[in-house]
Amino acid sequence: DFVGQQRVEQLARIVLISTTAISFVAGFATQSLAVTFGIFGAVTAVLALTIIPPWPVFKQHPVRWLAARK
Repeated sequence: DFVGQQRVEQLARIVLISTTAISFVAGFATQSLAVTFGIFGAVTAVLALTIIPPWPVFKQHPVRWLAARK
């Protein structure tokens, strides 16, 4: 459904933007590119496991199709 797609898009945008900032600060503080990419990669993997499967919370507003014409 379109409402669920909008929720997933907003969730992904917020998580990815905040993760980018956090991983940059952590990597800058430790002077390690491995820390930066490690944090970003781990959070991205968890985000993918959260939003890719068709969870019922994202399917609460199904699209109603018109009846077929004869």
